[in-house]
Amino acid sequence: MPELPDVLLYIESLKPRILSQQLERVRLASPFVVRSVAPPLSRIHGRTVRALSRLGKQIIWEFDGDLFLVVHLMIAGRFQWKQRYAKIPGKLGLAAFDFPTGTLLLTEAGSKKRASLHLVEGKAALRAFDRGALEVLDSTPAAFKHALTMENHTVKRALTDPRFFSGIGNAYSDEILHRARLSPMKLTSKLSGDEIVRLHEAAKSTLKEWIERLRTEAGSDFPSKVTAFRPEMAVHGRYGKPCPDCGSPVQRIVYAENECNYCATCQTDGRLLADRALSRLLKRDWPRSLDEWETHLESRR
Repeated sequence: MPELPDVLLYIESLKPRILSQQLERVRLASPFVVRSVAPPLSRIHGRTVRALSRLGKQIIWEFDGDLFLVVHLMIAGRFQWKQRYAKIPGKLGLAAFDFPTGTLLLTEAGSKKRASLHLVEGKAALRAFDRGALEVLDSTPAAFKHALTMENHTVKRALTDPRFFSGIGNAYSDEILHRARLSPMKLTSKLSGDEIVRLHEAAKSTLKEWIERLRTEAGSDFPSKVTAFRPEMAVHGRYGKPCPDCGSPVQRIVYAENECNYCATCQTDGRLLADRALSRLLKRDWPRSLDEWETHLESRR
């Protein structure tokens, strides 16, 4: 799922292309992508884009007439900037937005279509999409601590909860926790003051670093490689590969449709966190440390 750095890059890349431009029309390949009924999407045909902003992981287009288009890319939604009136791709295409400067395509990979468009009228209606989460990059240590400890959850869940923190998802939470040297499964109520300060600093520095990385990578081009899996990442999506700081193999916990990646040496004092499915299968044979895990791997060779 595109997270804060990716969403910011999309907005920065869209501004010189569609800001102050008239949206000629919206072409829909899948009517189900539009999740609102009134006002109809045709209301923004011929209107000018006055502002682009972000609410969490949602991109907000503001038009003349106090109309707002809320775009949520979800997991697999992506934008592509093409020549004017470009054809919508057959399998992946959801919609096309035609401007005098070109056409913006909205696509989504996979069979589950979760990306959405909502058109609302008035700022009061727009506020319904604001979860009131903390913007980490602008936050004070006190505000960060308040959001983190508002409810007692694992620190991984707290960071990815859109009610608490804005724009952080599975990928960057892994990177933040690795930089902070914290276990993803530690409860927020058990964090010391020093650990909360460390986590706050890690969150800010990680997000700032990746925003700059993505800006440099894209340059003036429209971003075409928006992905949660990047080889430069420390742990996310790098299961079994060496941690860049200590060389230990990156571990993972698989749950639902996601996985949590971490370094046992750097984050959990060498203890392996129990993967619910595997630990239930292996029971007492589940390794509790990296030494036991390496012995387990050696026995299978």
